[in-house]
Amino acid sequence: MNRTWLRVLVAAFLEVIWVIGLAHSYDFRTWTGTVIALIISNYLMITAGQILPAGTVYAVFVDLGTAGTVIAEILFFEEPFQWTKILLIAILLTGVTGLKLVTDNEAREGAES
Repeated sequence: MNRTWLRVLVAAFLEVIWVIGLAHSYDFRTWTGTVIALIISNYLMITAGQILPAGTVYAVFVDLGTAGTVIAEILFFEEPFQWTKILLIAILLTGVTGLKLVTDNEAREGAES
């Protein structure tokens, strides 16, 4: 995995943090952390989209963020576990993996997206 895809993964992880923060922030400190995670997450996604195909970067970013948020809500915030959710997340991640596999890994520095 090259550094640009690692940037997308970190951006998706931070997306999970800020999305959860939107629902669970309650004071200045937690709101500040949420905003910082949002800014860094979007910065990493945008800079990755300048090198890799922007559509693929965005799809991977959103899909991993969605899957991570659902899993975190189940594990940490007592969201009800449903096999249907897990199956749909697995289908989602299969699609993301497929996109990554068919995307040209050759970086296009400064390419127009």
